[in-house]
Amino acid sequence: MTRSEIAARTDAYFNRTQAIVSHFGECEVTYALFIRRPVIAAHGLMIEWLENVAREQGFSVAIEIVTPEGSWVGAGEPLVYLTGPFTRMAPLETLLLQKLGSACVAAHNAYQMALALPDAAFLAMEARHCAGFEMQEIMGYAASVGSRAARREGAKGFIGCANDVTAGFFGCEHGLGTMPHALIGYAGSTLRAAEMYHEVYPNDPLVVLVDYFGQEITDALAVCRRFPELAAEGRISVRLDTHGGRFIEGLDPQSSYGVLERHTPGTIRRYRSDHELKDLVGTGVSAAAIWWMRESLNAAGFTEVKIIVSSGFGLEKCMTMRDSHAPLDVVGTGSFIPVKWNETYATADIVAYDGEKRVKVGREFLLQKIPSRTKENEA
Repeated sequence: MTRSEIAARTDAYFNRTQAIVSHFGECEVTYALFIRRPVIAAHGLMIEWLENVAREQGFSVAIEIVTPEGSWVGAGEPLVYLTGPFTRMAPLETLLLQKLGSACVAAHNAYQMALALPDAAFLAMEARHCAGFEMQEIMGYAASVGSRAARREGAKGFIGCANDVTAGFFGCEHGLGTMPHALIGYAGSTLRAAEMYHEVYPNDPLVVLVDYFGQEITDALAVCRRFPELAAEGRISVRLDTHGGRFIEGLDPQSSYGVLERHTPGTIRRYRSDHELKDLVGTGVSAAAIWWMRESLNAAGFTEVKIIVSSGFGLEKCMTMRDSHAPLDVVGTGSFIPVKWNETYATADIVAYDGEKRVKVGREFLLQKIPSRTKENEA
């Protein structure tokens, strides 16, 4: 961004501070940046932006990373210290915080979700829920940071995302995904949509949405029977995206209990909240629905066909699926986006002026890890 663009987007009192300091004399300041809740450190996007601004505007900024990216950090603990000229740093504060808080909370959510289902792969599908590209970029980046943290603890984590533009965060060249409901409506049947897709993309794995006509089992088996070689090779996946207004084909409340009783009886016999019961045996993509699909595929001989699930898979639902040992292979979700936005508010406080430690009352804890400036830290 140009200086005028930054000035237009920052809070007005930072522009006035810049003018006052310019009038009375420059000062080198050190900022401490922190968040009021536990998070996974995801400050890389913010730091890269700051480095680009400093390079374009021709000033130096010292960056001291307290918590490495992808590491857990407690509430109120500084993530990073930034030292630079007050007149250049003041207008940047608002924009730096915008790029920090929500990223760290989303990374923490993605990390927890991946650990809740360590044997499942995740696909980031946050773009449609974001308020424009800048938010999409931050959320996609955050999911990749949380995923890497979970992988260090043995989880598969996020294998990609739904868009080309953020695919690089996950080590991919392109976004992942095959067909939306709209293509099935165009084709007139789930099977015909699968045939059309395979004709145009014959070398790709075939992922088929099966809820459009409310015949999840029937349509899944029809596709597998049409492409038995692909099914045997594990190149077919059925995606369950049944909305919460109805049960998957073949299930109702009573039979949903029966499915779990057959496969994971201890899960349903324990005390459950209403929300947990909905995820276990309710409408939509429940644990019972996943088990029912797996049971139906196996009974027809399609044991290698994979199951992809989507529709509201946040942390709580992932944990319920873990408890029920739901036989899912991939989770498509954008539910790592923070739910309580007020938890994402990052804060910056100046903790030193020309090397003299000084901070407002109540924030003295920020002084404990303040660094001494060295040339090695300068960007």
